[in-house]
Amino acid sequence: MAKKKDSGEAPPAPEPLRIAVADSHTHLDMQGGTVAAAIAKAAAAGVDTLIQVGCDLAGSRWAARTAEEYENVWATVALHPNEAPRILLGDPDNWSRQGERAAGGTAALDAAIDEIAELAALPQVRGVGETGLDYFRTGPEGVAAEQHSFRRHIEIAKRHGKALIIHDREAHDDVLRILLEEGAPQTVVFHCFSGDAEMAKVCAERGYYLSFAGNVSYKNAQNLRDAVAVAPLDRLLVETDAPFLPPAPYRGRPNAPYLIPLTLRTMAEARGADEDTLAAAIAANTARAFGY
Repeated sequence: MAKKKDSGEAPPAPEPLRIAVADSHTHLDMQGGTVAAAIAKAAAAGVDTLIQVGCDLAGSRWAARTAEEYENVWATVALHPNEAPRILLGDPDNWSRQGERAAGGTAALDAAIDEIAELAALPQVRGVGETGLDYFRTGPEGVAAEQHSFRRHIEIAKRHGKALIIHDREAHDDVLRILLEEGAPQTVVFHCFSGDAEMAKVCAERGYYLSFAGNVSYKNAQNLRDAVAVAPLDRLLVETDAPFLPPAPYRGRPNAPYLIPLTLRTMAEARGADEDTLAAAIAANTARAFGY
């Protein structure tokens, strides 16, 4: 029998958490419905704080405005790693024309990052990110642009005393190396942690936070469950990255902050931990990391 295609409808609400936590990384601007409705639905599930993450200039401006308007929403601002080569090199189909674009592209990229720096100074903005490196989507032509952008975002986070939110896809070694070369900010969060237990130990030794998304529940993600199991309790965060990466059994359907309980319960199971103990620790960790 052919597998039934997913309806794409929103998953049902899970049993609420008894101890409220924060969604440390969400994209409300990419989700359906209103911000107020998303906040209310999350709160009913035991998710009382949302960290709205910017990925480009427009999204970062929106994040800052939304966090100013809603009491339990905080913002982070940045150019996503994949944005840097787009700004620097233009249309990826024409990256062979890099030499013709470099001068104007560098000025445009630095101007965009300068605006991110201005937004990062706002009190409702509690992080700089998501920044980092993504070698999955960016080819060799874009690596220099990504690394330049990443280094500048690190400096911005340190200048304003804000958390640095890392996007790391197929770039573990370079991300860790650049953090050492530049000197990491006091607070570093690896969003949607994608490493294994050994990388989790390295991050923990350096005092970085590890945030896990719904993919920790996927059958092929034993590396993530192993990482959850070895990470120190005081370094763990939970997120949705919504509308992406919904937890099992809703893979392929739209994710949202109200589904955090499913991810947290997978994390608790991987650690052999009590759900309430883990939730209390994650709530405290997120408040400490983002300073709210």
